[in-house]
Amino acid sequence: MSVTDSQAVVSVVAALAILAGLAGVVVPGLPALPLCWGGVLVWAVFGGAGNGRWAVLAAATVVAAGGTVVKYAWPGRNLKRTGVPTSSLLAGGLLGLVGFFVVPVVGLVLGFVAGVWAAERLRLGDSRLAWPATKQAVAAAGLAMLVEFLAGAVIAGVWVLGLLLT
Repeated sequence: MSVTDSQAVVSVVAALAILAGLAGVVVPGLPALPLCWGGVLVWAVFGGAGNGRWAVLAAATVVAAGGTVVKYAWPGRNLKRTGVPTSSLLAGGLLGLVGFFVVPVVGLVLGFVAGVWAAERLRLGDSRLAWPATKQAVAAAGLAMLVEFLAGAVIAGVWVLGLLLT
């Protein structure tokens, strides 16, 4: 590959954006699905892959939009059903963000769990009642991450298929 081969360079940039998006599922601050979709957008606009590129971009757009909706709606519905308030999730998110920087690798998870548990402990007044809500919040966060990762992986697969066929 020559640096002057613009189509190859655009494809590499798109691939790196998609990979960064997939990593963004677990790395705070990296918008996972927008990065995956943006990689496909860059490839479609600048890659010169023919008319099929627009179909690939349309498919990636549908998957990204659908993944975003499902990522919030499905776990949110489960949490509402179990009675975990948004304030507990916010406390977990804030402490998880702090934990990410204080304790490398596992701080995000530890901070999230500790934040939700502490908020639920304050709200309910009993640590035995706080654990079920904490487990539900962790399960919902895991489900949201799984949905986001799967949507990103489908976007990546659509892009690779478009790359091969166009």
